[in-house]
Amino acid sequence: MSISTGFPDKAEQSVNEHPPLFSPGFVAPFVLVTALFLFWGIPSNMNDILIKQFMKSFELSRFKAGLIQSAFYMGYFLLAMPAALIMRKYSYKTGLVIGLLLYSAGTFLFWPAAIHRDYAFFLFALFVIASGASFLETGANPFIAVLGDPRTSERRLNFSQAFNPVGAVSGVLVGTIFIFSGIELKPDQIVAMRTAGTYNAYLQSETMRVVKPYLVIGTVMFIWAMLILRTKFPKIAEEAEEGPERSKGRFVDLFKHRHFVLGVIAQFLYVGAQVGTWSYYIQYIQDYTHEPEKTAGYLLTGTLVAFGVGRFTATYLMKFFSPSKLMGLYGLINVTLLGIAVVRPGWVGVWAIFLTSFFMSLMFPTIFALGIKGLGPNTKLGGSLMVMAIIGGAAFPPLEGLIFQATRSMALALAILLVCYAFIAHYAFVGSKIQTA
Repeated sequence: MSISTGFPDKAEQSVNEHPPLFSPGFVAPFVLVTALFLFWGIPSNMNDILIKQFMKSFELSRFKAGLIQSAFYMGYFLLAMPAALIMRKYSYKTGLVIGLLLYSAGTFLFWPAAIHRDYAFFLFALFVIASGASFLETGANPFIAVLGDPRTSERRLNFSQAFNPVGAVSGVLVGTIFIFSGIELKPDQIVAMRTAGTYNAYLQSETMRVVKPYLVIGTVMFIWAMLILRTKFPKIAEEAEEGPERSKGRFVDLFKHRHFVLGVIAQFLYVGAQVGTWSYYIQYIQDYTHEPEKTAGYLLTGTLVAFGVGRFTATYLMKFFSPSKLMGLYGLINVTLLGIAVVRPGWVGVWAIFLTSFFMSLMFPTIFALGIKGLGPNTKLGGSLMVMAIIGGAAFPPLEGLIFQATRSMALALAILLVCYAFIAHYAFVGSKIQTA
């Protein structure tokens, strides 16, 4: 016969002090949903390749090429709230399946867009892809965050988000290898091809290079949707109640949470800084080092690898350091690195920008987890607004393009991103503290 001492044993004490990353019985859903973080990293970072490619194949200015990001992130912005409402009425699983099907449909639209060589059609296809990705992010981020003990939400979300850079690297690498042809014509060569009547055929061939990678991605997304559809998802706490008594939250209640409101602003600025950095990194490299597009593409791939390493490193460090303080330190480091890139354009600036990816890596999931903490039944709605904040990615690239056109300096165009990291550091140290109005 065992005698209870009234004190927890060592195993129980260990669980209390170091709770598991996610609740037991959630292995299959956790794996399937964590993979989505990888999947939506692919198209968002292939946009960085498309900007350079479409500047060539459609002869676009940097401002017009920046509209690629505007169309993409507008899809995030407009579909995040409908996604949240659908998932609030039904379930996370329903929203994730819809998102994957939309994502797949958008990639298949690249084929007719390329055949007709219609830039507006491509922008629409990117909008559809992003609409699907908006469903995925609106559902996957809060689903992972609330999948276990609240004390491990930041670490759990950083772990799942750590697979996003794997998708980002894959997207840029695939784009560099299969989309970039390596053919960069000089003005006299263009004149000669126009005279020979072969220039339009060249532009068409460059446009068609984007089709195959996107068709393969779309097929994988459709298969994954079927896998999730056939997998049983256990109900998490906020979905456990049934019937009219189930609390679904109220939109207006979100604005009572100061840490959430500031978190949405921080997320807007973070995504603007991230997209604004990567979108024009290739152009920065070519402007100040005159390296070919393939070399610049591999450097972009390298900085995304640094982003992935930073995400896994941050997940480990959060076992020992406060996530908010770690993010604040990283924000201040990025202010310094971007300052170097602005005042020292060239290889010094290239490597300074390269390193910013490592230190920005923890920001999206940490801001997300800190912002939705304590929202209770408002978590899905709060998550949707956090995803809508991704519209920052639509705002900054065209703005940088306009600054470049006015100053002819890519370095000065990047200077606006310093403000983003300064605010994020402030949010990390001060604004993320939970205060309910």
